[in-house]
Amino acid sequence: MKCNLFLLLAFAACCCGVFDSLFAGEGRVANDLVTPEMSRQDPAAGRRVRRIAPEYEGTEVYHALYLPVDWKPGGNYPVIVEYTGNEFAACGSTGEVKDANLGYGVSGGKGFIWVSMPYVAKGKRQNTRTWWGDRQATVDYCKVNLPRICEQFGGDPEAVFICGFSRGAIGASYIGLADDEIAGFWKGIFTHDHFDGDRKWGYPASDRVSALTRLARLKGRPVLVCGGANDFLQEHPELAAFTFLRPPIAEIFDIPDGKVIHPHTDLWMHRDSESRRQVRKWFAEHR
Repeated sequence: MKCNLFLLLAFAACCCGVFDSLFAGEGRVANDLVTPEMSRQDPAAGRRVRRIAPEYEGTEVYHALYLPVDWKPGGNYPVIVEYTGNEFAACGSTGEVKDANLGYGVSGGKGFIWVSMPYVAKGKRQNTRTWWGDRQATVDYCKVNLPRICEQFGGDPEAVFICGFSRGAIGASYIGLADDEIAGFWKGIFTHDHFDGDRKWGYPASDRVSALTRLARLKGRPVLVCGGANDFLQEHPELAAFTFLRPPIAEIFDIPDGKVIHPHTDLWMHRDSESRRQVRKWFAEHR
């Protein structure tokens, strides 16, 4: 009797594990990408890790660093710097550095160093999940840490791209083009849904004129503009080499589809589509 009971319990545990596995993958297709979880380990190929800059030791301000699976010491790699969207539960965005996805969708984990940069909260003790926190501290964090990352891990300073979703799409310019020094880092910009200057928000210098002044700092470099809330850029072809793309996200996914619960998402690059192929082609042409 005890033996039979043991076998029954073992069978039930096995079934539970199978069902858990099935439901964990619900909504995914076989070749969908899965963003690596951030750990507190040391950097290594194929690993995404939490990093605290020396200037912020003793705080909760951090960035995330991913070295591609083909990374080797002494190599030279293009770099993707990403800024996340606002915390917005309706679309699944947490606003957290650790939950960035767009840059990983670009590389698929190969060929690019991927850095998720923070928005430094006022008081400089933690990251902020909504809007810019201390904008100057956020800009300065990137200015200090991006060259440091390139030097330590073989990032090619001549092939650095900035990307972002939603708030991050605005931040690619509002933060990434805040002054001539930080603007000089970028080989190109990739944004999805929104763009700096599309509308006026409740923070300083969010107006169209200020945004166009920032964009002029690119001096004609390439910008891949995806999604919506960015049509005004078509009136300013002199400011950048724009490419426009409207991914049909509601066709790529049967929403709700796993973690994709809204068409406003930074996960759309995690599934193969013609739009993803076009984005990757753009990066291949400009890296």
